[in-house]
Amino acid sequence: MQKTAVINVVGLTRELIGKHTPFLAQWSAKGKITTVKSTLPAVTCTMQSCYLTGKWPDEHGVVANGWYFREEAEIKFWRQSNKLVTAPKIWEVARQRDPSFTCNNLFWWYNMYSNVDASVTPRPIYAADGRKFPDCYTQPGYLRDKLQDELGSFPLFHFWGPKTSIYSSQWIAEAAKRLEQWQPASLSLVYLPHLDYGLQRLGPKHPSIAKDLQEIDTVCQDLVNFYEQRGARVLILSEYGITPVKQAVALNRVLREHGYVTVREERGGELLDAGASKAFAVADHQIAHIYVKDAADINRVREILERVPGVEQVLGNEEKRLHHIDHPRSGELVAIADSDSWFSYYYWQDDKRAPDFARIVEIHRKPGYDPAELFVDPNIKMAKLKLAAKLLKKKLGFRYLLDFIPLDAGLVKGSHGRASHQPDAAPLLISQQQQLLPDTALAAPDVFQIILAHLDLK
Repeated sequence: MQKTAVINVVGLTRELIGKHTPFLAQWSAKGKITTVKSTLPAVTCTMQSCYLTGKWPDEHGVVANGWYFREEAEIKFWRQSNKLVTAPKIWEVARQRDPSFTCNNLFWWYNMYSNVDASVTPRPIYAADGRKFPDCYTQPGYLRDKLQDELGSFPLFHFWGPKTSIYSSQWIAEAAKRLEQWQPASLSLVYLPHLDYGLQRLGPKHPSIAKDLQEIDTVCQDLVNFYEQRGARVLILSEYGITPVKQAVALNRVLREHGYVTVREERGGELLDAGASKAFAVADHQIAHIYVKDAADINRVREILERVPGVEQVLGNEEKRLHHIDHPRSGELVAIADSDSWFSYYYWQDDKRAPDFARIVEIHRKPGYDPAELFVDPNIKMAKLKLAAKLLKKKLGFRYLLDFIPLDAGLVKGSHGRASHQPDAAPLLISQQQQLLPDTALAAPDVFQIILAHLDLK
């Protein structure tokens, strides 16, 4: 068996490799780059599940980063249990072929309660007084303290939110190196999220992206050299390419105008009441699952959505099967944005009626993905000073909302989720083992077999 490391550099595409990524340009030139054809949706949880199971979403069940849990009548995003992935994982298949196989998984999603040999994943502490503390979850449990004693607390607020920076990817890379030194693995899975932030905030054409590229290139150089010095084959992989967008489309506002979305009031704000709604959209970047309570309403809802500017296509049952997304967790319909658009989760008609969590970083309570969490509201004067004051009050035990997130989805300039038809903007796979990569583009589930081939476990 051949030691292998898979480094997932989120958002990396061919068009981003160049003068600002001297190491990746040189390293890929010595090896081979293969395009990965995105599945639908091209989002983190779905693509990673395709890579790690070799199956499509209609088999592994991860139809988006979040979906409507019908049995609970609740929309839930960013769940963490590996039991939600309903197909055998690569480490399970590899272990059957060679019982000596071991796997370390650092920050790939659905990492909790899997049967890898070591795992590390974000897991903040939510105190009873409303405070949130950076932390991580590890298996075995002792690794949590050991890693944070050496590297400091996991930098959660640099991993997501307005403060995102290279620091979180640096921490993950250092944690991967420590884990490999303490308990070497046959397969190491490492997730580096840094490019995701600037590309969504600014779009891939913005000049400031050069700094992000230089920073992640340095982290990749150190990590690749580390694994290669330990005799590992290294794969650099990405999940999707982020492309420029010009507008956000609020499907739930449209459905509300037509009487399908129900809201309830809490303390002056409105909450989307999914269980009481006739139809609603669970927005996730450039796709949205549309859940329709009564089958008799499906055709009418489809007609409404197909007329919305920014909607390119609405998939029914037949089209869902063609896209391998016909699964019980999927919506009765699936909407796909056009190339210039993405879907916001917004459902209120007046910002004064937005729920309190809309203006904070709150990835679990929002009924959809919200990239506006990457921004501080530009309309808040002296925002840094006010934020510092609120943070101090929170440290002193006072309850304060860190309500600095804007309600302007138009600030977002980059998105993903559609299946990319442009090779230079598509996800990729890079390896020095040229003979193990095909000359044609890979379907996302085929990455599974490529990893097994690098392990010499075909």
